[in-house]
Amino acid sequence: MTKAVVISAVRTPVGRYGGALAGVRPDDLAAIAIGAAVERAGVDPGEIEDVYLGCANQAGEDNRNVARMAALLAGLPESVAGVTVNRLCASGLSAVVGACHAVAAGDGDLFVAGGVESMSRAPLVTGKPDAAFPRGDRTLYDTTLGWRFPNPSLEARFRLETMGETGENVAERWQVSREDQDAFALRSQQRWAAADLSDELVPVGQLERDEHPRPDTSAEKLATLKPAFRAGGTVTAGNSSGLNDGAAALVVASEEKARELGAEPLGAFDASAVAGGEPRVVGIGPVPAVRKLLDRAGIGVEELDL
Repeated sequence: MTKAVVISAVRTPVGRYGGALAGVRPDDLAAIAIGAAVERAGVDPGEIEDVYLGCANQAGEDNRNVARMAALLAGLPESVAGVTVNRLCASGLSAVVGACHAVAAGDGDLFVAGGVESMSRAPLVTGKPDAAFPRGDRTLYDTTLGWRFPNPSLEARFRLETMGETGENVAERWQVSREDQDAFALRSQQRWAAADLSDELVPVGQLERDEHPRPDTSAEKLATLKPAFRAGGTVTAGNSSGLNDGAAALVVASEEKARELGAEPLGAFDASAVAGGEPRVVGIGPVPAVRKLLDRAGIGVEELDL
């Protein structure tokens, strides 16, 4: 089986909701990352087989196969195809896995894979009326996050909770304390502040570094924040993920193609796994997936560094 390797990896800075990237369309944002990844890889764009791009929202300017639109905007030849992948929060990673699987299957030697999201530009939407000139109010959905146009049959079988509420469910069932959540969030902020990420970034306009992190936060500041999703809960704006804008792209190649190009791989694809779970505790999903992956790869968790 042909082995897939990563020969280039680029991302835009991550913008905060309504921040410096709020004026940039998601297809333009993705095009910037794609163009930079291809340029840094030093490959002939005409040799790229396909562009796999993950996108969770797809409710506005990121609709209608944003992967293909971004590829064209990035200046890739019209011969390069594009496909958009949606596995919600795992969309970008699923796109990368799809490209690696394509290499392993012998479907090509060069692919671009990544993801894009512009939560700032997520539109307000409403459904079409069932008949012409209806009377009465219409429901308007904010597509930034949460459910929209829920299926009544699904709602009858499952509680349609927001991601924040499912986070509360995970914390309650597995007894993850507010203190542990805040400590993890603080450590994440501190690691971002200590890291040198400049080699993986491509500027967008005047924005050259991540806009969302708050390296000046502290355990004391985090402890003052009120629960965001449930009275008496533990999930806050400080210990949960933010609403952001950004894009990332990799160039994935067959091992043989990388050797031909003289490219030093940044990493290689060995195995992947996915797993479904109870919708009310969706955040625990990576646990059964990782267990399946370790079993599939024949290794133990103690052998992993990251």
